[in-house]
Amino acid sequence: MLVQLTREQLATVRHWFLPERPGPLVAQHVLATGNGTCLADRWPDPRAAAVQTGGNYTLAGDPGALDPGDLRDQVAGFVEASAPFVPLLRAAFGEVAEWPRMILTIEGPLGPVPALRAGHHVRRLGHEDGGSLASLGEETAWIANTWGGPAGLAASGLGWGAFAGPRLVAVACPFFVGAVHEDLGVATEPAFRGLGLSTACAGALAQDVRRRGRIPSWTTSPDNTASLRVAAKLGFGLRRRDRLYVVGIAIPQPARRPTG
Repeated sequence: MLVQLTREQLATVRHWFLPERPGPLVAQHVLATGNGTCLADRWPDPRAAAVQTGGNYTLAGDPGALDPGDLRDQVAGFVEASAPFVPLLRAAFGEVAEWPRMILTIEGPLGPVPALRAGHHVRRLGHEDGGSLASLGEETAWIANTWGGPAGLAASGLGWGAFAGPRLVAVACPFFVGAVHEDLGVATEPAFRGLGLSTACAGALAQDVRRRGRIPSWTTSPDNTASLRVAAKLGFGLRRRDRLYVVGIAIPQPARRPTG
């Protein structure tokens, strides 16, 4: 049976997650923000752990210390794991899908952010915006997953929102916070896509990340042309290609603009 570690106990195996690379930063995010959980084979002297935030997991340590049945009961979502963990995942779940990922960073100057049409504006989100975040639609609400939900993202003070009048219609935030990198997430309500709002929010966030002395990163899938287009506008370039393992859920489809 797996045991839950505290944030302080997780910090004792911080070296498992070094050196820090841009991209999914699950354990680093839990350490930095406290949002998420860590399950280990034992305490003290853990040999392996499964760390989770917002349905995103990372497996670290010795795969032989984890039981397939324990993972089957505890894991459902997107899993970052090195090759030695793959047989364990297959033993636990049988069907393990692979989701190709592209990890980008921005090293040079940020690209220009397009001017917004009248009635639209971008600003930092704060405590008072919890209700607006909670009112986002099903396709967009995932943006708060790694912050414990809308109230947590609002309280962080790290999100940026685009508004159409009083309505929040696009959000960018650090989806994962690390010591060196912050991996950006951005989501726009379907009816407001294609208006430059994602680019405006993500541009403001990228500047914010740099002011904190960290490197902005961007993780997406090769078929998500809209996400790649926004990243290119802002000056992000490909750093590496990778994959996530997906268990217990379907691989997400890229967001599309409404038609008609």
